[in-house]
Amino acid sequence: MPLLGGIRPPIAVLCVLILALAGLTAQVLGPGSDPVVPKAVLSSQQHYAEDGAIALRASIDERVTDLRRTATALNAGKPAEPEDVLSDLGTTYQKWTGTTVVDLESGDVLAARGERIPLGWLDKDVLTGEHALIPRMVRLETGDVRLMTMALLDWKGRPQQLLIASNSLSVPPITLGPFRTMAVVARGGEVLATAGFERSEALNSDQERKELEFLQKQMSDLSGRAAERTEDHPVTAKEPGSRGYPGISGSVTGGEYNGRVVTGGYASLASSDPEEKDSVAAGLGLTVVAMLPVVAEQSGATGRELYGLIAAGALVVLGLLAAAVLWARVQRPLLRLFLESRRLARGDLTRPVGTFRGGEAARIGSALERLRGQLGGPGGPGGPDGGKGTKRGGRARFGIRAQLAVTAVLLLLWCVPVGLLLNRTDDSVSVPAPMVNDQRDRTDLVSDRVRRALNEAQADLVSTSRLVDVADRAATEKVLEDALRRHTRYAALYVVEAGGEVAARAGGDPHDWSDEKDLPLVRISGEGGRKPVLQAGAPLPEQEGVTLVGEVRVEFLNSLLKRPGLGEVRVADAKGRTLAASDGFLAFEELPREALTDLVRAGSVQVGAGPVENGLLIRDGDTITVAAAAPFSGGGVAADIGWTVVSWQNADRFQITAYEQEDRSVLAGLLGLAAIVVCLGWVHLVVARPLRALATSAEKLADGDLKAVLYPTYHDEVGAVVRSLELIRQQLQTRRQQQTRRPAEPRPADPRPGEPRLGAGGR
Repeated sequence: MPLLGGIRPPIAVLCVLILALAGLTAQVLGPGSDPVVPKAVLSSQQHYAEDGAIALRASIDERVTDLRRTATALNAGKPAEPEDVLSDLGTTYQKWTGTTVVDLESGDVLAARGERIPLGWLDKDVLTGEHALIPRMVRLETGDVRLMTMALLDWKGRPQQLLIASNSLSVPPITLGPFRTMAVVARGGEVLATAGFERSEALNSDQERKELEFLQKQMSDLSGRAAERTEDHPVTAKEPGSRGYPGISGSVTGGEYNGRVVTGGYASLASSDPEEKDSVAAGLGLTVVAMLPVVAEQSGATGRELYGLIAAGALVVLGLLAAAVLWARVQRPLLRLFLESRRLARGDLTRPVGTFRGGEAARIGSALERLRGQLGGPGGPGGPDGGKGTKRGGRARFGIRAQLAVTAVLLLLWCVPVGLLLNRTDDSVSVPAPMVNDQRDRTDLVSDRVRRALNEAQADLVSTSRLVDVADRAATEKVLEDALRRHTRYAALYVVEAGGEVAARAGGDPHDWSDEKDLPLVRISGEGGRKPVLQAGAPLPEQEGVTLVGEVRVEFLNSLLKRPGLGEVRVADAKGRTLAASDGFLAFEELPREALTDLVRAGSVQVGAGPVENGLLIRDGDTITVAAAAPFSGGGVAADIGWTVVSWQNADRFQITAYEQEDRSVLAGLLGLAAIVVCLGWVHLVVARPLRALATSAEKLADGDLKAVLYPTYHDEVGAVVRSLELIRQQLQTRRQQQTRRPAEPRPADPRPGEPRLGAGGR
């Protein structure tokens, strides 16, 4: 009999799975100590460092792009004086610490603004070759590091000039929140800039100075570890199949001081698109490290975790009962049927077939007993029916399917309570305070990112407007098409005259634009349509009433809102209507919850210098939601348009011990349910269905149906009984043929007295 066939393998597999699941339950749900720092806090620090890296990369790339774009625009126009070039550059973009124009032929400085830029690093390799004019980091005499960005000014009839702009590699101007510090780290672990540390002279006690010294040492240590880890390739540094941040990111923990544990997240600067190769910032080898001391949680086992051991013991008991039911009510009767049928097929008819309690085994046993009588066994039923015996009664009420149902119920008595009742959470779950703070701070970071993107879009329009000449429509449309091709954030560009007529256009269909002075240069329209229409305008210089308008794609804003670990993010106007979202949305729809609308309105209230971001923990029944709102604030034309970025997510997504225990309990219940489906489904397909068919065939055979040939479905116990019944059928067929031929043969006449009897021997 094959080792993998029959009733024994599924029962053995069921026992093994139950024991394995019991051990797993005891390990993951049993007593254990809580982590000192929840995984959710560490993941939040990692996401915060990723946000900082994205902000720093975008800032560096935008500065490089803006300088090169300005140089391209200047080269396409009339020659300008160096002082005018730097003046216009400073008026349009306020983002460089120093700018300089150098004559490449003589090496003289023609004009300079802001911080003094040293020129000792300029050499032939910087100006020629494959890496010509590539931005690079330069250390000043003060020890500070600056990123030097270069662009070539080339006018016909004039010597070439080099436009140089420097900016510090400082921490991005983002909200760090209380107690958090951030650093920009170079290759090798050198800290280039930090933010968030208090000055030692501002502290009031030696204890505070010691703590500051401790935190500074921790930042140096975390920076070195982060720089070492970010040297790996992004593909090999991540788990297979993982997505999210395209660069290398992670979390680390440091030392403990005054009951607080230092946690940190790190992220290397990477392109927004892994296939993108032209990001200057991604090639500088910089890493952003975020550090936050958090209160250490008390380590120890909770009373709820003790239920894990009880659940494991209950599973073993119920599993043994289920296996005993299958062994006693399915396996043993099936093996007895196999032995009885084989005995009858071999011709051993002296002993009656044993009795069975019920189900298909009793039906087959009754049929075997009747077949034994038909084969001529002693004590077989007789009578005028030719040895067929009495007709069988009704079908047995409790067959093999009932036994499988009992087994499933025994195991479900464990799976259902464990999966649905054990370690259930409610609104009393404690959410770490850093999670609420990080939700608020990261939302403010996204708000700042969107505001800067809108300001940058309007600044690009200002730069492009200098190349627009309304009198030459063909040249203007060419400029607009070129700008639309270079700036993917726009869906359409068009020039609107004072009367509202479109003088030139490129891209999609233009929408109405009003030049009223009380309207902002960045505005929203398109109510009643499928999507909002976001417009930014830039008046043309020296052309009264003429405006260059660009329509920013809503998809561009949506892409800025997608951040892992932040939940659903939306941009809402002053009325709480949705303008953009990280997920799908309807144009100008209301926020899904009234509490979110109230949070948006509260964030727009003027407090002190202006509106501030707010965080909120919403408890509604068994659901806990962490929400935050951050109105636009800061500088630029987009600061006063009254928009707010709001985000929210359910707390059950956090890697908190209570939610992890609940998830593990649900997983244990699902694994138990899977074991039931696999093993009992195996028994049903391999044993139960063939056994029920065998019972029907055995009863038909006992009733005298000798024509149907019996074929085994599987080569197991049931198949062996089928083969024995086929042998019995053949024997009954032969016996019936012999009984049919005997009355047809002529009987020989009695011999005369004295003559020998013929047929007594020989032929």
